[in-house]
Amino acid sequence: SLRDHIAPIARALGARDLASARLLTARIVSRDTTQSDEAALSRAAVESALENGNDAIFGALFWFAIAGGPGALGFRLANTLDAMWGYRTPRYLRFGWAAARIDDVLNWIPARLTATSYALLGDTLSAWRCWREQAPRWDSPNAGPVMASGAGSLNVLIGGAAVYHGALEQRPTLGFGHPAEARHVSAALMLVERTIILWLAVLIVLALLSVPFHG
Repeated sequence: SLRDHIAPIARALGARDLASARLLTARIVSRDTTQSDEAALSRAAVESALENGNDAIFGALFWFAIAGGPGALGFRLANTLDAMWGYRTPRYLRFGWAAARIDDVLNWIPARLTATSYALLGDTLSAWRCWREQAPRWDSPNAGPVMASGAGSLNVLIGGAAVYHGALEQRPTLGFGHPAEARHVSAALMLVERTIILWLAVLIVLALLSVPFHG
């Protein structure tokens, strides 16, 4: 599903079809994309791929390994409610704080495992440095490490200005290297896919090691 939503953005950007890229990006982010240029759309797609790799895939895998189906379902419920209500706006501030805090707690370990995985599967030194130096500036304690590590791993710059709920927000810059463009969107998806393979391999090995051996 992540690839189904983000890969078309990379194709539209590669074809210089900004109208389609804006429409496709608006489906997966809460920021206003109506006036976004190629760089802004690329940043949004890379950020979404990296962050949702954790929120939609690796966090769910972690809690499935810990608590089975109910654990994965509970994690996804908290994450979805945070995405719907966890905004510091007059409408949601007092209503969504619980969902945001619960999501922060459930995501703390998975986010750091995801950030570590991103770092190991790309430019490791750049990823560690970006995680250490840039993640604390991000307002989310879990998205910061994930996106800073992922951006460093890919040698791409993300963050910066974006319009949310009609107001321009200047967010810290994450990453290192080149400004985001269409090729980085595809690279972010490939990083998520390599991380899936790594996690599944680790889970399979752990499962095999837990099986009693009968000689």
